[in-house]
Amino acid sequence: MAPRLQLEKAAWRWVETVKPEEIRQEHIELAYRVNLPACKRGTCRRNCKGNPNCLVGIGEQAWLGDIDENAFHNIDDPNSERRDKNTFVGLTNLGATCYVNTFLQVWFHNLELRRSLYQCHNSRAEEHNTESDYKPQSICEHLQYLFTLMQNSNRKYIDPSGLVKALDLDTGQQQDAQEFSKLFLSLLEDTLSKQKNPDLQNVIQRQFCGQFSYVTVCNECGRSSALPSRFYELELNIQGNKNLTECVTEFLKEEKLDGENRYFCESCQTKQSATRRIRLHSIPPTLNLQLMRFVFDRQTGHKKKLNTFISFPEQLDMGPFLEGKQDQKCVYELSAVLIHRGISAYSGHYIAHVKDARTGDWYKFNDEEIEKMEGKKLQLGTEEDIAETVKSQTRKPKCSKGFHCSRNAYMLVYKVQEEENTDPSWTNVEVPAFLQRLVDQDNHKFEEWCNEMADMRKQSVDKGKAKHEEVKELYELLPATDGEPYEFIPLDWLKKWLEDSTATKEIDNSLFLCSHGKLHPDKVADSKRVSLQAAQLLYERYSGGPRMDGSSLCRDCVGQRCRVLRLKNQLNEDYKEVTNLVKRTLSGEGCWVGKASLRSWRQLALEQLEEDEHETKHSNGQTNGQGPHNNSKEFGSELSEGNGDEMKTFNEDIVCCHGALSILETERKLVSSEVWTKLREYFPKAPEFTQNQDSCQQCLTLEQEEKDNEAVSKMMALDQKNQLLNLFNEKNRPILNKWPQGTDVLYIVPLFFVDEWRKFIRRPTKSSPVSNVGNTLLLCPHGGFMFTYDSLINGDGQHVALLWPSEWEVISRLFIVDQPISIHCFKETILTGPTTQYTTQPDICWECRESFLFQQQRDLREYTQATIYIRKVIEDQRMIKEAAPELNASSSEAEEEKEEIPKVDGERDPDFSQSQDGAKRLKLSDDSTAAAAAPVTNMTKLGGIRRSTRHRKLRGEKALIVSANQTLKELKIQIMHAFSVAPFDQNLSIDGKSLTDDSATLGSLGVIPESIICLKADEPIADYAAMDDVYQVRMPEEGFKGTGLLGH
Repeated sequence: MAPRLQLEKAAWRWVETVKPEEIRQEHIELAYRVNLPACKRGTCRRNCKGNPNCLVGIGEQAWLGDIDENAFHNIDDPNSERRDKNTFVGLTNLGATCYVNTFLQVWFHNLELRRSLYQCHNSRAEEHNTESDYKPQSICEHLQYLFTLMQNSNRKYIDPSGLVKALDLDTGQQQDAQEFSKLFLSLLEDTLSKQKNPDLQNVIQRQFCGQFSYVTVCNECGRSSALPSRFYELELNIQGNKNLTECVTEFLKEEKLDGENRYFCESCQTKQSATRRIRLHSIPPTLNLQLMRFVFDRQTGHKKKLNTFISFPEQLDMGPFLEGKQDQKCVYELSAVLIHRGISAYSGHYIAHVKDARTGDWYKFNDEEIEKMEGKKLQLGTEEDIAETVKSQTRKPKCSKGFHCSRNAYMLVYKVQEEENTDPSWTNVEVPAFLQRLVDQDNHKFEEWCNEMADMRKQSVDKGKAKHEEVKELYELLPATDGEPYEFIPLDWLKKWLEDSTATKEIDNSLFLCSHGKLHPDKVADSKRVSLQAAQLLYERYSGGPRMDGSSLCRDCVGQRCRVLRLKNQLNEDYKEVTNLVKRTLSGEGCWVGKASLRSWRQLALEQLEEDEHETKHSNGQTNGQGPHNNSKEFGSELSEGNGDEMKTFNEDIVCCHGALSILETERKLVSSEVWTKLREYFPKAPEFTQNQDSCQQCLTLEQEEKDNEAVSKMMALDQKNQLLNLFNEKNRPILNKWPQGTDVLYIVPLFFVDEWRKFIRRPTKSSPVSNVGNTLLLCPHGGFMFTYDSLINGDGQHVALLWPSEWEVISRLFIVDQPISIHCFKETILTGPTTQYTTQPDICWECRESFLFQQQRDLREYTQATIYIRKVIEDQRMIKEAAPELNASSSEAEEEKEEIPKVDGERDPDFSQSQDGAKRLKLSDDSTAAAAAPVTNMTKLGGIRRSTRHRKLRGEKALIVSANQTLKELKIQIMHAFSVAPFDQNLSIDGKSLTDDSATLGSLGVIPESIICLKADEPIADYAAMDDVYQVRMPEEGFKGTGLLGH
């Protein structure tokens, strides 16, 4: 079949020879492509959308052959969630909780710990009614219930969210696994210590706690002192070591204390050189060895991972490292290896390799997935790194038999070697009856879920089979036979009917209707012509409508489209003809046409025709091709609301806002009736204005009123300027801190009033006249004045303007004053000498004044997205000449602001004087008026943050965007990005005060907008490439602050 565009052209090719009034039924059927031949299966690679008779490639292929019943549903087999016989249970990863899952698996396989947890008293579980869900409360109850499910559940994996929520852990934040292990065992030890059973109170100590002492020997007198200590794990340094024995040896090796690190000897009563070492006294049955893979990198200020290979044995003899207690068992067997996959300390994945205490087999626990490790897979501690290519991997050293080598293992768990015990109860941990009831309840829920899923699968399969039979039956009936009744069905609905194996929505034809309630010609490409018999069956089964049969072909739409297409073909010829006719001398009456419309009428006509041709919005009830305006009044209202810069309708450019002929005669042209008739064919709804039609009377009246108002405004401005000439020119202005002679009172008005008044005087025809003096802006709600004499001198004066009494008399006469404000000077002589006092009228409201100052200070402490400046200094506090290379830190560095230098007119501005060389220089006032020389900003809301001057950045200074609730630590990170100075090398100060509390907020430290913070770097980093790692990893985790592990 021909492409869609070719079918479109062929359907309307007849319009070249047929006028709209000559259209017959055959032309309508051609437009709707009723008689196009149907496509046969195998001839079309995809459905021909331009052919309503093509029913190939709409999704029927999947139904016409044999179908596998699994295609009728998307429900996985519930038995895939069932635990296999003699396998362990996995744990769901809740986002970033793989580090929790690995330790839970290791502790579960500690039989003594599991056995003890089962013995813990749990009245809530013992008294639980199985008709409701069991909800543990304490950490011990959660762990007890979780271990019970891991032992006897029928599920393939368990959701540990109950325990994670009880610990209040962030499931989206990966944390330090080693820290989690320490804190959780400490919390569990504290919880178990409250048990009434004495055998349970020290389970953690019995299993994990050993003893060592720090032994210090004075080199001078030989005195030895020992500080005993307990340990739950040994933290072994791996840097520079190759195997576990070397790590333990380094942990116990002797350390020299000399120089500044000398030891205070109680015998010598002075600091002496000494030696210190760790002496191991006892080792617990379960020995946890932490391999310190995650270390702090001082250069970057972040943790990093050491990918050093460490060799460790399956059997470890700790005898050579123990001192005393010769009867203690010292041979240990490896029972678990905890692994971190990934090259960064802040990301990656945790996995555990754990030995089954009953069988001696090894298993890999990877969240929900559990895999037995045997044969070549039995390589403990070995996992491929995430995001590391094969080429970049360091070659693994060879290991002897009985040894394993890993670059990812971060914790090794050894258990003391026991004598062979044939008693099966030694390895079997029995679940108490009250806990088994809870497991049975959960298993019952799981079985119900499996049955429900199986039923849903069966129902979907049954529906799919029924649909299969329906499609095979109906698809054969779909093609419409020539001469037989037919209907149109939406193509999208047919596709969904064939694609969807479940319920199908009703047939909706509402979007396919034209404004006449029939099938729109443009929508025939998105519908299919089917037989009446097939349509009847589809509507009976799925309902819907309105139905579209052979009588739904719209003659009106076809006629309108015919007119549009003919006009498009005729447009170029008409354009040439109109152009020639306009050039001729007008004879007889004519019509007014906008010059802009006349210049662009061809483009407007083309857009209008294309809009009419492709219009698909039929809900407004308008006839296709109808113009957008029904009368000139409606046209005028739309024009006034629309965008005047873009002409949308012909002749709209000479229509005023009242819908009448515009008074601008230069914008219109008189054309002949012949030209107007041609244009009306393309714009039937365009506004028409004959030659004798008068211009809009309302516009003429308004124009005259505007001219009269401008004359009045000019006279008013000239009169006010003459009466207040010094105020306008800012000459001979009173100054508060140098009170003028000859008067004891000055008047105050808002500076905003003076600025607006000057605008009116300068441009009386462009600005509105000022009628009111709003002095209430300067008053509190009680009517009291808000500023003192001292505050007006020290900065608040930028909000007000001072007036002479004579000027105030004029102001009072010319304007409406809501409240006079004045300041009075009283001079008197007392015993100590002459003194001057100042008062205001109305009086100052001290209550509101204090509240205003408090709010002002508060605003300086509560800000967001404000700019501060970091100035880098050297030892002698001089500025560094060369700033550090700037690193891209879009979140920290503010955009450079360009200095705005106002253009000054030397003849008009009294603060500037013209020198002989023509240069304009700022006239300096007295020292006391220095504050007034600063640029004055517009009056801000009282109580807001005021900035009267723009900060000028110096070389080596950078601007940062900060907020008041941001911590000093976060600011240091921004500074690190901007200056390449690590946080621990930054010494920050403001106004001579050091900033040291990293957890304090900037607001509490007194950092306000526009503050300048001095930065002195201890060790400026020269190699900026060394900072790359900082930007490649995210910020360090916040640790377990605020979680249940710390007792919160």
